[in-house]
Amino acid sequence: MKSKKPGYDRYAKYGYVFSIPFAVAFLLFSLYPTVYTAVIGFTDLKGLGMTTIHFLTDDLFRNFKTVLANPSFQGAFRNTIVIWLSNFIPQMLLALLLAAWFTDRRSKVRGQGVFKVLLYMPNIITAATIAILFSGFFGYPMGPVNDLLVRFGFAEKPVELLRNKTVARSVVIFIQTWMWYGSTMITLISGILGISPEIFESAEVDGANRIQTFFRITLPNVKTILLFTLVTSLIGGLNMFDIPKLFQNGGPDNATLTTSLFIYNQAFSGSYMYNRAAAASMVMFVIIAILSAIMFFVMRDSDEAQMRKQIKQQQKAYRMRLKSEKEGKA
Repeated sequence: MKSKKPGYDRYAKYGYVFSIPFAVAFLLFSLYPTVYTAVIGFTDLKGLGMTTIHFLTDDLFRNFKTVLANPSFQGAFRNTIVIWLSNFIPQMLLALLLAAWFTDRRSKVRGQGVFKVLLYMPNIITAATIAILFSGFFGYPMGPVNDLLVRFGFAEKPVELLRNKTVARSVVIFIQTWMWYGSTMITLISGILGISPEIFESAEVDGANRIQTFFRITLPNVKTILLFTLVTSLIGGLNMFDIPKLFQNGGPDNATLTTSLFIYNQAFSGSYMYNRAAAASMVMFVIIAILSAIMFFVMRDSDEAQMRKQIKQQQKAYRMRLKSEKEGKA
């Protein structure tokens, strides 16, 4: 009897077995809710206790048109973009600066582990805790910020700072930056550490300074990591919910209202407009998908894309030559 040769193909089935829990969880808690939300966007589902769903046969995209024409949604979308860009740009700059500092062979920073833990710490604190903390900081009439303003003569009496739209929005921007720059820094550090040390040694021997090394070696070699942080920040920023909700509940005067908070209010406040909330969710899904695709296209490796194009052209030419040879023999 011929025995089977040992090989990896004998163990391939175990990979499928181990992936079953993830596949089941993904189907139940991710794919099904997404598909169901998309379906609800084309129906009249609203109100508590409603069990029957009717598709909008007269105008299938009525909910989407209503959401896009809604001034609250338009304002929430503008707020989301402004808050995301305002915290993402300083977040990335600070994370890149710290990542370059920690990974620079010539800096030799002592106690890196302690610094990394302290800088990453805000990311592991719950959003509810941070929202309560900053609400207390800017509390009225008693709060540390008001005490400092009165004590140093910047104000004659306590001020309701969080009633100012600019102040409230700026605080949310600061919180988002403070919470996430440490996580971005750790991600970038992991990407920089994956670069071969010989490249940095060669640059140092050739006389490159730190700035030249960073812009000519570090950044080009972490383009994939930068793309990852861009896309994840885009997804997280456009789905921003917890801090605006817990800090000021979108106020004052909708200054911190984001699209996710708008969707929540549509679905679980007032008249329970599940159909419009689902339509708004799918609008944001499409926007995020388009922006992510644009980022992938802009930050693609042009050399690799050109090489793949040349390979496809060579394969096509080879197939054409084989075809012509077969026709000649026939």
